[in-house]
Amino acid sequence: MSRTASAVLVIDMQNTLVRMAHRAAETVAAIAGLCERARAAGVPVVTVRQGDAELVPGTEGWRVVHELAPREGEAVVDKTAPDSFLGTGLGPTLEALGVTELIVTGFATEICVDTTARQALSRGYDLVVVADGHTTSRRGEQDTDLVPADRSIAQYNAIYRTIGWPGRRVRVRAAADVDFTAPEGAGRLTPA
Repeated sequence: MSRTASAVLVIDMQNTLVRMAHRAAETVAAIAGLCERARAAGVPVVTVRQGDAELVPGTEGWRVVHELAPREGEAVVDKTAPDSFLGTGLGPTLEALGVTELIVTGFATEICVDTTARQALSRGYDLVVVADGHTTSRRGEQDTDLVPADRSIAQYNAIYRTIGWPGRRVRVRAAADVDFTAPEGAGRLTPA
């Protein structure tokens, strides 16, 4: 089997979470378009689902939103912590697919997306954070201790634009700028 360099990781885009997400429709659309282009280019899409007391496996709220539902035969990983690798089959799944670079999307920016992205780097993967493909919860007037959602998303994009990680490539790109048609090794992303 030939090695696949990239895989798209869709983290926790489940009905209950997307209902509370900031810019939910725009984020879902960006991820859906990215996944369609990845599939058309033969790049695997791996879906991660959170399960806990509020996201009970098998319930409607736990299910991935329709637009991002995994296709038949695609890898699905269930987790119970913010780290998509912790106690799951994500590592072996990516290894079996020959993945060396993760293209990360999902919910919530500051928790599961960030934790998984940093774990991916620590585990030897190159990383692409999809700037318009991750989101966080909407913020109300009572959420005075939280950074406004737009600023939080922008802050994490800025962190990943500047973070250094020995031996790893870390990039931030808009979903539309991820180019799955480029030949292997030719720089699969359009310039920033």
